[in-house]
Amino acid sequence: MIKSGQRLGGIAGVLVAAILWGTTGTAATYAPDLSPLAVGAVAMGIGGLLQAVMGISLIIRQRRLISRHWHFLMTGAGAVAVYPLAFYASMHYAGVTVGTVISIGSAPLLSALIEFRYDGVRLTKQWGGGAALGVVGMVLLCLAERSGHGSGDDHAMTGIFLGLLAGFTYALYSWSARRLMQAGVAARAAMGATFGAGGLLLMPVLLMTGAPLLADGHYAAVGIYMALVPMFLGYLCYGYGLARIPASMATTITLLEPGVAALLAVLIVGERLPFGGWTGVSLIVASLGVITVPAGRFSFTLLRRQNNTPLKYKQEINHEG
Repeated sequence: MIKSGQRLGGIAGVLVAAILWGTTGTAATYAPDLSPLAVGAVAMGIGGLLQAVMGISLIIRQRRLISRHWHFLMTGAGAVAVYPLAFYASMHYAGVTVGTVISIGSAPLLSALIEFRYDGVRLTKQWGGGAALGVVGMVLLCLAERSGHGSGDDHAMTGIFLGLLAGFTYALYSWSARRLMQAGVAARAAMGATFGAGGLLLMPVLLMTGAPLLADGHYAAVGIYMALVPMFLGYLCYGYGLARIPASMATTITLLEPGVAALLAVLIVGERLPFGGWTGVSLIVASLGVITVPAGRFSFTLLRRQNNTPLKYKQEINHEG
């Protein structure tokens, strides 16, 4: 039985993370000459290592439990290493709004497919309706942004492909981290180990591409912000939420991120968003309401095979008004 207070706390944690992540595209525009690989490596690499430092005592205490589930750790670490490189390269080729929309917008659907394939999760109609609203909103947002910039970008398809890769790896590390938590690993230890290992994998990329960060104080400030605020603090909030709600719900709630990114692009960067884009942002916000606010009762069924014996879990939350 999931307590409503825990669920609401989990939702709040993921919402804060989504808002912080929405600032990354705008922050990256302040370092236009910095390679997207360097941006991704410093943001997720340093941020991941900081998470490992924060959870080191728990990681050491639970090292045997973590080692028994090493396949989830390695899967998550690999996904953490690929995600920022694909994400920032997607924004570089397709633009801040489109790259964010594709990367984050594809994650809930890919997360649902991962949970359906490996966990046997049956998602509710409520989730499906909310996800559909969010996807339509992101499509409108994407089309509006592209129409505002013309159609002469030869690299747009490359950016879209990289965005899909980012969405898949985002869904994959969310799923693997939650599986570690479900196996009994504390949230801080699961996130710290996963992101710390992923951060180590990103260090060679940072060494090869990060020279401008040391040569220019302005670029260094951008890198420090990216590592400390959206990546470190944001993922602390995300880990808190992920321990309390399913990965598919968490990734769907982060549909707020493209809306935040688009709003900041308009207010700070100076991009213009047509009416269709604002309609898309409104649908994204509406999707959050559909997904996160229980209409009387929220339930989903998780079917899992363990020791070749089907087990059925049913979790329900009664609306307390």
